[in-house]
Amino acid sequence: MQHEVERFRARSRWLHWAIVLASAALLLTGAFLYVDQWGIAAQDGWSRLIHRIMGVVFVGVPLLYFLITPGRTLAWIKEVFSWGRDDIEWLKAAPEYYFGGDESRMPPQPHMNSGQKMWALVAVVCGVGLAITGLIMWFFKGDVGPGVFQWSVFFHDVFVIAGGTMTLVHVYLGAVHPRMTESLKSMFTGKVSAEYAKSHYGKWYREVAGHKEVAQESPGAQSEA
Repeated sequence: MQHEVERFRARSRWLHWAIVLASAALLLTGAFLYVDQWGIAAQDGWSRLIHRIMGVVFVGVPLLYFLITPGRTLAWIKEVFSWGRDDIEWLKAAPEYYFGGDESRMPPQPHMNSGQKMWALVAVVCGVGLAITGLIMWFFKGDVGPGVFQWSVFFHDVFVIAGGTMTLVHVYLGAVHPRMTESLKSMFTGKVSAEYAKSHYGKWYREVAGHKEVAQESPGAQSEA
């Protein structure tokens, strides 16, 4: 049986899929306002209601996750916004790698590779931007000037386009690309094979392997829940 290592805990996976569901519903119901052929779906107001409910889910679930696991959340944010030489080297080597180039040229990566960090950075910025502009359009339409409201609408659309574009790249690399075959599975099971972890996240795998060796050598050591 192939040895596996845990990449994502259950809470992280639930957070991921809750945001996926909310984002898909928000995109669909928001599109009703822009696609003439779908306009009839927005006439009775149910799509607006769903949009607002999913907006609450989109904002509320990450906030709840933060309240439950503040340390892990802050560590994740720090990792997303921390960039160094290895990240630059990874980004330089990535295009050739994803088109079939030599894998050995890719610098070893931590728990998130540089491409995933770029995606997470865009997701955080666009998510916060969507939340702020959405709140202005929902609750403060009559309290802010027409210019502020129109700019909120404009930037709301910009964040949707930017976030949506990166989402397409994220979905392709995470679920379709032949070199990332275990990424999608890990968001359901939480685990990847040791070989996959070693190949794609060398730094992180060495840390995990080192911790396991220490745990095995320590009497009465238990795995983290």
